[in-house]
Amino acid sequence: MKQKWVIRQPPSLALPSLVLLLLFFFYILFNIRVKSLLLASPTNHSIPLTKTPPTETKFSILIGILTRPDNYDRRHLLRLVYGIQSSSTAQIDVKFVFCNLTKPEQRALVALEILRFNDIIVLDCVENMNNGKTHSYFSSLPHILPRHYDYVMKADDDVFIRLEPLSSSLKPLPRQDLYYGFVIPCNSMNPFVDYMSGMGFLLSWDLVEWIGKSEIPANHTFGPEDKMVGKWLKMGKKAKNRFSNKPGMYDYPGTNGRCSHELIPETVAVHRLKRRDQWLHVLEFFNVTKQLNHSKLYHL
Repeated sequence: MKQKWVIRQPPSLALPSLVLLLLFFFYILFNIRVKSLLLASPTNHSIPLTKTPPTETKFSILIGILTRPDNYDRRHLLRLVYGIQSSSTAQIDVKFVFCNLTKPEQRALVALEILRFNDIIVLDCVENMNNGKTHSYFSSLPHILPRHYDYVMKADDDVFIRLEPLSSSLKPLPRQDLYYGFVIPCNSMNPFVDYMSGMGFLLSWDLVEWIGKSEIPANHTFGPEDKMVGKWLKMGKKAKNRFSNKPGMYDYPGTNGRCSHELIPETVAVHRLKRRDQWLHVLEFFNVTKQLNHSKLYHL
């Protein structure tokens, strides 16, 4: 009986094994290439590593302009004045603040303003200057605002505030326990000597919250509003951080003795602008319409 010889073929490599070999081969080539780049001269084969600079978060300011419901013309002017301004360092909201409306005309016209501009706060109080309106303003904000601000400012409607200089002066200052403005008496440079003028003073948000909770302000609401705020902070041992921005804040030239001086480029706020010619002088001095573009639609 003849013996049969069977010739067996060597087993072929499975497809997955071939894939793994190819991957291993490319891995070796990749490592050799990367190492050669790293070891080469940096002037010829450097690999730049770029980092995106962190964006600086803007701090926030609420400016509440205390005015009266019937001052429609003044609000129109101020909307123009503040609507063309901006700040590179702060997000600033401007609101007009007054007490309860008392006339049908007010209810109709103010409602139109709110629908168009959404920049009005109506407090639950009787319209006044020195009988608690400022307390109503600060104490109400934590309960009625949809958000909190780093700073809250109270301003009169006869003051021109330059938003960029204001935010620049606040940028290096503390965000807590801060009381900022124009210190009274006028000839003083010491922010701790008394209180900040009602033309426009600013509080950090923690102080606004304290005013809303403390019995000290609630029990001392009648009197000159700016003086009373200074009294609250003194009695409560608050506002350890204070800043008086002189000469950047002042009264319009010739209107209030030592609190007044000539207009200067470093201005943050000019107060006592009672007449249209005074407003025109200020607006022209700071060239507020300089960004106006040339157009065939108008000639000024």
